[in-house]
Amino acid sequence: MKRIILFLLTNLVVIVTVSVLLHVLGIGNYVKDGGLDYGTLAAFCAVWGFAGAFISLAISRWVAKWTMNIQVIDPDNPQSQEERWLVERVHDLSRKAGLLHMPEVGYYQSDEVNAFATGPSKKRSLVAVSTGLMGRMDRRGVEGVLGHEVAHIANGDMVTMTLIQGVINAFVMFIARVIAFAVMQFLASRSNEAPPAWIQPVVVIVLEIALSVVGMMVVAWFSRQREYRADIGGADLAGRQNMIAALSALKAVYGVVPNDGRGTPAMKISGGGMMKLFSTHPDLDDRIARLQNRA
Repeated sequence: MKRIILFLLTNLVVIVTVSVLLHVLGIGNYVKDGGLDYGTLAAFCAVWGFAGAFISLAISRWVAKWTMNIQVIDPDNPQSQEERWLVERVHDLSRKAGLLHMPEVGYYQSDEVNAFATGPSKKRSLVAVSTGLMGRMDRRGVEGVLGHEVAHIANGDMVTMTLIQGVINAFVMFIARVIAFAVMQFLASRSNEAPPAWIQPVVVIVLEIALSVVGMMVVAWFSRQREYRADIGGADLAGRQNMIAALSALKAVYGVVPNDGRGTPAMKISGGGMMKLFSTHPDLDDRIARLQNRA
């Protein structure tokens, strides 16, 4: 889903940028008596790992608006009946979910059938839909999609995923620096001269990128569990039949509407083979079956 993909990519950029700045500024001395001070290193990585995740969360709504060119609808002055209906449904579902602050509602131009929710908190959230979704799905299906996205906000999924990402970041930064230090020690043992100082930060950054990709599989697994919960929330808010109609409509267009390359479809992403490990959403048939079998 778009909110997770945007969050993961933003997080990766933030972590690499933070690592470069920390090295340039000389912050984080975790080498003691020629060896690593693991306690200091662990604390250092925890602080900056979680900081990177929460920075990504803080700017998530802005990043989504900028990268997707989202047109936010003025709730007091919608420009069409469709915009009015969209805002009213999101706000009605939000009140039903117990949200005290209404999400921003917007749309973006794309043929893909897609919608997503993002934002740093329940007070500052955004629900966005593609023009492709509005044009290809009936009102029942759209309402099911909106209920699903509002459920993500009500469940606090972005904060939950941020905490998970913070843990992943801490491990990534820790392991990258331990391996980079070992590489420097190995190179030093093979030569009478100390290896160039630039090698260590380069190794750290390369490892952070590689390990972050591995970490995405962990985040994706947690995301799939949150999707099941959002499906249930969407069914409670918009009605089970509307939620099933939304998923069935997505299944019907999956693989038919070309992705325009600006993001990963939010409600319908699932893959096979290795890609399944990186999929942020479960299989659509499984999601539909779970809703149909729910008492």
